Amino acid sequence: MPETAPSTARPVRLQNYLAYGSNDVLGAGSMAVISGWVLIFYTQFCGLSAGQAATIFAVARILDAFASPMIGYISDHFGGTWLGRKFGRRRFFILAAIPLLPSFALMWLPGQGFWYYLVSYVLFELVYAMEIIPFETLAAEMSTDYRTKAKFAGSRILFGQASAILAGFLPLWLINALGRDSADTFFYMGIIFAALFMVTAGLLYLFSWERHLPGSAEAIGQNPVGAGGPGQALKALYRNLFSTMRIRAFRLHLGMYLGGYISQDIFNAAFTFFVIFALAGSTAIASGLLGTMYIVQFVAVIIAINLALRASPAKAYQVAAADFAVGCLTLIGLWFAGVPATSPWIWLPIILCGLGRGALNYIPWATYNYMADVDEIVTGQRREGSFAGVMTFVRKATQAAAVAGVGFIMQAGGFVSGAAEQSHGAILTMALLLGVGTVGCLGLGIWVSTKFRLSPATHDILMREIEHLRSGARTPTSPVAAEVVEDLSGWRYDQLWGRNPVAQ
Repeated sequence: MPETAPSTARPVRLQNYLAYGSNDVLGAGSMAVISGWVLIFYTQFCGLSAGQAATIFAVARILDAFASPMIGYISDHFGGTWLGRKFGRRRFFILAAIPLLPSFALMWLPGQGFWYYLVSYVLFELVYAMEIIPFETLAAEMSTDYRTKAKFAGSRILFGQASAILAGFLPLWLINALGRDSADTFFYMGIIFAALFMVTAGLLYLFSWERHLPGSAEAIGQNPVGAGGPGQALKALYRNLFSTMRIRAFRLHLGMYLGGYISQDIFNAAFTFFVIFALAGSTAIASGLLGTMYIVQFVAVIIAINLALRASPAKAYQVAAADFAVGCLTLIGLWFAGVPATSPWIWLPIILCGLGRGALNYIPWATYNYMADVDEIVTGQRREGSFAGVMTFVRKATQAAAVAGVGFIMQAGGFVSGAAEQSHGAILTMALLLGVGTVGCLGLGIWVSTKFRLSPATHDILMREIEHLRSGARTPTSPVAAEVVEDLSGWRYDQLWGRNPVAQ
């Protein structure tokens, strides 16, 4: 259905929602594959130690600390270039990334050494940032309406969960076809996903657009990307990066996001090992359990979309985090009771975890689409690229830290790469990671969510105040409106609309 935005807005139709959402096959699908399988691939099939695998993630994150924010900053200012005017300041990067996406398959080529896997992982991470950061700006570019943005987020997460289902079941299907001990399982999986990434990125480019910014440097044809030389560009880049943290709603959003996603990264990295070594399962059984969990997550996203459109995202987040925590603790309880992975009881924690995880995947990305609106009332600017750069960097950095942390902790706990059985100490370490690590992160997210006030009602007030200030006003329309925007922004009303250090 078209959005009910002002008549000057371009209508958002079903094909736009579907094309936008399908790109999360790359966004969430690649992350699901990496977090769920890369440690198993490196340690059980490639002969790397858990410490070497963790080092790969650490090196990639150091490089990404520069690359992701730089891409976000450049995309904010790319509209003044010839390429930006022809292809779009965001969409140019999406188009350029398409022929580079087969780099994902190269990550999973078996029989290589440490340096090959380091370089191939870093290469894909850079291509991923090049495509995903501009993608994450497009919902805010294509609409200003709360419900439309929520639908964009819903479409995105539904496709992401569908790709996660594929990430869960595909190894099982390939294992059945190629044999239990074949490392080619993961290479063929990489080829299939790389092909899907290229198709969905192409659809995104064809069925998306960007907001025209009258009076901006991009609109009048200036090119500020390289103004003042590389030193000035880097200085402006990190000033923008850190200034996003001065928006209160964004800080709280990040707290909820990290609580929900780091908990899943820890769970994903430890779960397969836990099923194989603690619950006497196999790679195939772990694949089936993960796939089933992702199916439950898909259903949970549909429920969460309706809750987020009607009620407070914070309340929905708290219920979802509690479901996930109970599922994790139930899984640990089954291990203590000696229940194997083949028991029907294993489906209880799988369902509980799936219900919680699905909603936790949707809610932070639904609220993220409104962060540039909160920033606009503070700065008077549209900085979607800066926020997308921060989000992508934080997402990849925390995922890598979680997966690398699991690797280092498992190695310290006595895990032996390639071994058919593990010591009691190593298995206990896996259980502690699933219990303490996962549930601890969820507790942090729940605590932050109690302070988060963004909702459909407060967003409507925010957008009205933005138009009020844009018309030249300097005082709030009402005391209630002032209280709402001050809570969301973290700034006094008389400091809004550029009258603060953030806008400098």
